[in-house]
Amino acid sequence: MHYVLIVLLLIFFSKPATAQGGPVSQAKNLFNPEISLNGIFSAAYHSKPENLQFGAHDPTDRGFNLQNLELSLGSTVDPYFRAEAHLIFGLEDGESFIEVEEAFITTLDLPHQLQLIGGQFFTRFGRFNPQHPHIWNFVDQQIINNRIFGGDALRNLGVQLSWLSPLPFYLELIGSVQNAKGETATSFLWADGEMVGGHPIGERTVNGLDDYLYMGRIKTAWTPSDTQEMIIGTSGLYGPNGSGTNTDTIILGMDFYHKWKPVMSQRGFPFTSVQAEAMWRRYEAGDITGLGLSEEIFRDYGFYGQGLWGFMERLVAGARVEYSNGNADNASDPLRDRRWRVSPSLTRYFSEFSKLRLQYNADFAEHLNDKALHAVFLQFEFLIGKHGAHSF
Repeated sequence: MHYVLIVLLLIFFSKPATAQGGPVSQAKNLFNPEISLNGIFSAAYHSKPENLQFGAHDPTDRGFNLQNLELSLGSTVDPYFRAEAHLIFGLEDGESFIEVEEAFITTLDLPHQLQLIGGQFFTRFGRFNPQHPHIWNFVDQQIINNRIFGGDALRNLGVQLSWLSPLPFYLELIGSVQNAKGETATSFLWADGEMVGGHPIGERTVNGLDDYLYMGRIKTAWTPSDTQEMIIGTSGLYGPNGSGTNTDTIILGMDFYHKWKPVMSQRGFPFTSVQAEAMWRRYEAGDITGLGLSEEIFRDYGFYGQGLWGFMERLVAGARVEYSNGNADNASDPLRDRRWRVSPSLTRYFSEFSKLRLQYNADFAEHLNDKALHAVFLQFEFLIGKHGAHSF
């Protein structure tokens, strides 16, 4: 915890920058909040009612779906901080609800290329987990992300510290500490009464520093040529889980991204991109409920690989392949059995503020005897207001 105290001291005693383009000049220009509303709707057909869409923003129903309606607000608070919030509006069985997806502050003036984030935010594990649905390249969430991080992705209250190294190439180190409780912490202190591999999840109190969720990430990027960029990252997570009084979970991951775009392009077209991510989870299962269950170690793993081809201006063809599995006797568990999926797609961008996407899924799951389940989605998205920058 010493580094946290050092960062806090830097915040308290830092001075606002006065150079052109520094936080002071930014604050003068951005006191008015940036406001946007993003809506994602889809029509879906599943070949069987027992579809395999487990993500909270997946189109799970035959017929029409509201996948996401997100209100975003952001602004520079003063020369020291920027604040933003992302609120989700949804429908569940005809009932409306509001959810705080993210709400955090970011420092603007820490020395030595340091930056601190505090509040409710997506854990920066891998490439996909921190992304909002409007950034997704496909209609639905990946299988391995659903299984390890849950339908709502991994996010919670906490603090994150990042450091951009002064090396001649891009190298960023990221570390975070967050609460490990709730439905957005599926592999950790998840909801009381749920099950993992036949082991009930019970209530577990927070008693010390080992009851929080810790994440570390290293990301590097470089440009092999004027037409290419590459990013490689590795991430690790450690935290308690609710299946026992002294049980924990470890998650490791690696991710890769490559994009090609010619020196001369028309609004970013043509281009090609390839993205891949692999994850591995070690889940120590105990017996918090006193049912006489033996202790077990569950190991789950999976990957996805996807490619995009912007072959014409505003037209993008895509393909995604996925595989996930676990080590236990899980043939009847839809969240731990052997499963693979293939998803081609075609996206038409009318502008930066609207798009139409057609996608097909061929899904094979062990608990359904590896028989193919078919799904077709037609998705429309709109954006009103400020178009926020995407993370690198």
